[in-house]
Amino acid sequence: MSEGVVTETGVRARTRRAILDAAIETLTRQPNATLADIAAAANVGRTTVHRYFPERSDLIDAVSFDALDKISQGTERARLDEGPAPAALARLCQEYFEFGDVFQLLFTMPDLMTRQEWQEESDDDRAILRLIERGHTEGTIEPAMTKEWLLQLLWSLLYTAWEMARDKTPKHEALTLCLRSLEKVIAAD
Repeated sequence: MSEGVVTETGVRARTRRAILDAAIETLTRQPNATLADIAAAANVGRTTVHRYFPERSDLIDAVSFDALDKISQGTERARLDEGPAPAALARLCQEYFEFGDVFQLLFTMPDLMTRQEWQEESDDDRAILRLIERGHTEGTIEPAMTKEWLLQLLWSLLYTAWEMARDKTPKHEALTLCLRSLEKVIAAD
């Protein structure tokens, strides 16, 4: 472990997770929520939130990096190198769909998406682009659909599915529509 890096365990880790989850939920509904609002949603005192995140910007930083971690975990669980490219893309959608609350926040607070960590192409982005290229090569993804286009389309489909699920459409139905749309768009002639 490098100097200055502290691994949180036990109660401290659970409290931090509760604050992050409450921040995601609260800020998605109310982007200008205060740390006091988030503390109330997390069922902790305001001073507890300040102990973990002294400033609102510290909490926003943590939410941003938490979202990036979730993307990486989802990408890894999707096993992008296994099976046909369309099946791997479907697994990726299923994994990312579970993080809808986090992504809704990112779209609700656009200033998060302009942060440096979101502007740089990540290992996860490169893995998805390689997967699409593999699909082009194996003939399972329509070659006219460029990898950049499909990456943006993937996010758009997921956003639409998250919005539907948030607006009371059953989650399984929103995900099914997302996957079916993706399947139709990428199908090679």
